[in-house]
Amino acid sequence: MFSLQTIFGQGMQFYTLLEAAANAAHDSTKALHGMLREPQRSPSLDAFKLARQREREASEKISQELVNSFITPIEREDIEALSSALYKIPKQVEKFADRYSLALQHLEGIDFAPRAAMLEQAAAVVVEMVHELRHMKIENMKTLNDRLRSIEMEADRLMLELYRDIYSGKLDHLQMFLLKEFFEILEKAIDRCREAGVVAYEIVLKNS
Repeated sequence: MFSLQTIFGQGMQFYTLLEAAANAAHDSTKALHGMLREPQRSPSLDAFKLARQREREASEKISQELVNSFITPIEREDIEALSSALYKIPKQVEKFADRYSLALQHLEGIDFAPRAAMLEQAAAVVVEMVHELRHMKIENMKTLNDRLRSIEMEADRLMLELYRDIYSGKLDHLQMFLLKEFFEILEKAIDRCREAGVVAYEIVLKNS
């Protein structure tokens, strides 16, 4: 049975659930940066699985609330789009962590931490943008959107440096393959952050 609060409330629970999803995504990037900053022979994947589980639970609750609630604070399609975008961030991070743990013995001397730091920064900005949805202030959101775009542009610049390293002739074929694969996963994770930020920014544009 649906409660009257659920049916006729203002739908503020959606903001709380989206914030929980964004925080889970950010936590996964913090775990990745920490793992790459202090590489171990057998890195633990527990933090990534926990963050992914939290994200999945938030996503499922959002879907259920969309079924149960007659009123939402923003358009249903926007809630679904942002939830989907946030869901993809820890998914990409966990993909990197899983593969990194298997290929660690082939990656000695390769430093992924600077790119992981940028990913963590991007996810932190996404958290701020999702929190900003409660206020719908276009000036604040534009500042955050510009900051996220700057991080993405810097990440693209670092990718160009990566390709110079790949084709320098200093790496064997396996290292070339792994280096390209892992950096592209990180790049895609940053793109996922950017996609979530764009959705949040467009929501504020429509509702401010």
